[in-house]
Amino acid sequence: MPSDRVAIVGVGLSDCGRVPDKTAMALMAQSSRRAIADAGLTKDDIEGFGGHGSLLPPAEVCEYLGLRPSWVDATNVGGSSWEVMARHAAAAITTGEIDVALLTYGSTARSDVKRRIRASAAALDAGGALQYEAPYGATLIAKYAMAARRHMVEFGTTVDQLAEVAVAAHEWAVMNENAFERDRITAADVAAAPMLADPFTTKHVCLRTDGGGAVVLASERVAKNSSHEPIWILGAADATSHVSMSQWPDFTTSPAATSGPRAFAQAGVRPAEVDVCQLYDSFTSTVLLTVEDLGFCAKGEGGPFIGSGALRPGGALPTNTDGGGLASCHPGMRGMFLMVEAVKQLRGECGSRQVPDAQVACVHAMGGFFTHSATMILGRRP
Repeated sequence: MPSDRVAIVGVGLSDCGRVPDKTAMALMAQSSRRAIADAGLTKDDIEGFGGHGSLLPPAEVCEYLGLRPSWVDATNVGGSSWEVMARHAAAAITTGEIDVALLTYGSTARSDVKRRIRASAAALDAGGALQYEAPYGATLIAKYAMAARRHMVEFGTTVDQLAEVAVAAHEWAVMNENAFERDRITAADVAAAPMLADPFTTKHVCLRTDGGGAVVLASERVAKNSSHEPIWILGAADATSHVSMSQWPDFTTSPAATSGPRAFAQAGVRPAEVDVCQLYDSFTSTVLLTVEDLGFCAKGEGGPFIGSGALRPGGALPTNTDGGGLASCHPGMRGMFLMVEAVKQLRGECGSRQVPDAQVACVHAMGGFFTHSATMILGRRP
């Protein structure tokens, strides 16, 4: 009989940062090989696959990797896509459809800019919702800045409190030898950086890097024989809100307010029991809304909570322990990297940045313009 318990048994990262000599496919292959090896499996053990290709997703990637899976997923809701695919894969494993699934991602976002390759124009040509907002300057960064400003007006959140998200991320990055930016910064440094979209300077905004990652999920039967301690999926949920800003009812509340409570309830875990968080940090305001909507503090109290140093090493809520998208890596869709870092923390493999005795991790990814949220609760014990 199939088990209802599913674990992440392997994780892997490709080369990250500046990787001009590799394609996105090559980065996916590199991280996938590393994740499969980390699990103590071979590619012949992979029965399910989740990921994106440019031509026939995900079949194109499977062919490149030499896989012939019986289950595939190519859900695309932006940066939270891999958390959704993980939930879908876990469901397939739970019902006994498959035993092992590989999820992978790769992007040459930084190198593409250097080559003057940009994909944003395609979204406007597609005839969707963006055509009504982008011509008036409502770009991605402007939308996140609007949310930040609304929170400041409504709850008195300060720019320095927002800046603390970036400061904390860099404190973690100092201890990560693979992080793209490893210098400590202060709130004054954040304020002095070039302005992009008020109240955001460049230090409020995520990096643009190359990189890839992969995770292997498995049934309890396989997990018990994996190379490392299995990290169990205790709860997972997602929710969609809007695409057009005009359709967002409240700029201070994200769909995490829906996905978070559902994931915690499924896991039987309270926010106070979480030892480490990996939260999508495309912008500093992303983290601000997320910590409130997931229940780590009350609505409107995110500014003082973050300002207290809660996200830093030794803080009340160690967050983005690899340096996050603000300091470590952000190849365009960061959800995959959140799962990888959470698993490494729970396995105790993070060296100087290790959170002591981490038992429970909260992973939360965001897609679009606070459009989609996906929350996962992971634990060392099922």
